[in-house]
Amino acid sequence: MSSVRWFGNPYSRTKVAALEFRDAYAFIRITKMPCTCLASSRYVRPAGTIEELMNVAEVYCKNALSRSKISGKDYALNPYTGCEHGCVYCYAEFMKKFTNHKEEWGEFVDVKINIVDRLRQQIKRTKPGTIMIGTVTDAYQPLEEKYRLTRRCLEILADFDFPITILTKSDLVIRDVDILKGLRNKNVGFTITCIDPKIEALFEPKASKLENRFKALENLGENDIPTFVFFGPILPFFSDSEASIQSLLERLKKMGIEKICFDRMNYLNVKWGKFKTLLKRNFPEALSYYQRVAEDGELYSARLRALLDHNLSDCCSNYDIVF
Repeated sequence: MSSVRWFGNPYSRTKVAALEFRDAYAFIRITKMPCTCLASSRYVRPAGTIEELMNVAEVYCKNALSRSKISGKDYALNPYTGCEHGCVYCYAEFMKKFTNHKEEWGEFVDVKINIVDRLRQQIKRTKPGTIMIGTVTDAYQPLEEKYRLTRRCLEILADFDFPITILTKSDLVIRDVDILKGLRNKNVGFTITCIDPKIEALFEPKASKLENRFKALENLGENDIPTFVFFGPILPFFSDSEASIQSLLERLKKMGIEKICFDRMNYLNVKWGKFKTLLKRNFPEALSYYQRVAEDGELYSARLRALLDHNLSDCCSNYDIVF
């Protein structure tokens, strides 16, 4: 078993938010535009939904890099605050309290339009350390196709010897393979929460489709870019069975993915309202299971850890369970 922790408990990241808030909101200009005008061509809105407006705020940030409290990471780089992906379980919803937005989380994005210039200035006086891109946002959400902030930041980082870690749900990252190949110390990870594409689409309605993420992982590997998978949060009822875990492990093994991190749904009580609504509408049979998980999280964690240890011992040598 690997002794390296790729990530800490998501709630330990709340300290990063305070730094984000201090650095971000010097000036705000609000514009409102249809999501489909900004979305990546890779994204297909689920059938039957109403076209919504996404509130996009262009903001000036004070600093590009903030100190990270995530284990093994020294700095956080988040070109955006908020995210279009609209994941039901998103732990970063706490970021809303640091903004002036009244919209629901997932209905607005703040774009740090000067982050490239700030990074160019800040990086020259920053002590070398590992930078994680996308700690409280997805740096490759659909807006990135329009603004290209992440790509331009990578272009600057290519001239400096900072280890780079990227975590995303978007296959847009393969657009930047040309830059990533030139970085000396980098790795790119994809979040995967469920192997069932129908469940994935329900919990992550605007993220890249599951098969597109797998294809992107293969593409990165073919270009000799180190990759990993963050299997988390593991969704109770949908992806915490032995069959689901084995299915994902077999798929990743065939792809040559050697590094895997696992995390449980460890903030279910905070998100219970949204989960309850979603489950009642789509999977009422799962509601009582989620209630038991929420009521006795420690017992659930122990059972899930034991299940993971049992399935990982013979098939994966470089993994970490972070709960």
